[in-house]
Amino acid sequence: MANTEWEVLPADEPDQAGTSSGWSSRTRLGLAMAIAVVSDLASVWLEFVPPMQWTLDIATAGLLFLTLGRQWAILPALVAEAIPGIAMFPAWVLVVIAVATTGTVGGGGKK
Repeated sequence: MANTEWEVLPADEPDQAGTSSGWSSRTRLGLAMAIAVVSDLASVWLEFVPPMQWTLDIATAGLLFLTLGRQWAILPALVAEAIPGIAMFPAWVLVVIAVATTGTVGGGGKK
């Protein structure tokens, strides 16, 4: 009988240059989803106070940029959140879902 070696776990890969910390993609997505949910819930209550809502949206975009990397989906959501009445729509949660389904967390998209 031939001696076949089975590899149970994949080989360790060296750290990628695109990620600055040791966080996994799953951790980044969880943190980004928490940021998005809190922002969308707070945005509902700040609908009638536009300057505070704009500040919240800019802060959310910045935090998602730092958490997820360079993602083009953040920019359209920021524009959509600036339109009065659209803030009731959970745009930030949809951004995180879109990034999670495309699988480009932490790498900053395609180069």
